[in-house]
Amino acid sequence: MTVPMALLGLLEREPSHGYDLKRDYDAYFGRGKPLPFGQVYATLGRLARDGKVLVGETEPGAGPDRKRYVITKQGVSEVETWLREPVEPEPHLQTVLFVKVVLALMSGRSAEGYLDLQRAAHLQRMRELTALKRTGGMVDALLADHGLFHLEADLRWIELTAARLDALADMVRA
Repeated sequence: MTVPMALLGLLEREPSHGYDLKRDYDAYFGRGKPLPFGQVYATLGRLARDGKVLVGETEPGAGPDRKRYVITKQGVSEVETWLREPVEPEPHLQTVLFVKVVLALMSGRSAEGYLDLQRAAHLQRMRELTALKRTGGMVDALLADHGLFHLEADLRWIELTAARLDALADMVRA
C-alpha cells in the first residue's frame, strides 16, 4: 500500500509526469530499492481507474509523449485518511532470526555459530549505515538512524538468545 500512497502524496504537491514521480520517490523513499518505471505506470493506471488521479494533457517530450497526472479530491481524501492512521507496530512474533536458531538447534547444527555470523552481518550493516549517516544529507541520516536502531535491537536479541541457548536447546530437543 505504500507505493500508491506515496505517489498520491507526491501528486498532492503538484501535478507531475510519471518520470518526475519516480525521481522524487527514489530520492525520498527508494534508498537502496528504486521504484521500477513499470511499477510507477502500473500504479498510476490503477489510481486513475479507481478515480484517485486523472490523466491530464499529453505533452511532447524527448522520447514518447508524456502524461501529466493530477490527484482528485478522492485521492486527497485517501492521503489524509492514510496519514492519520498509525503504522502497525513492529515487530511481529515471527522472525527469520528466531526460526533459524530453533531449526539449527533441532537439527543439531550450531545455533551459536549462526548467531555469530548474524552478529557479524549486523555489525557490518551498522558500519555501512553509520558511514551513510556521516556523508549523506538529512534524509539519509534519518533513514540510517531508523535502520541503526532496529539493528541495535536485533543485536540485543542475539546476545540474549546466545545467553539462553542451552535452555532453548533443551526445550526444542525435548
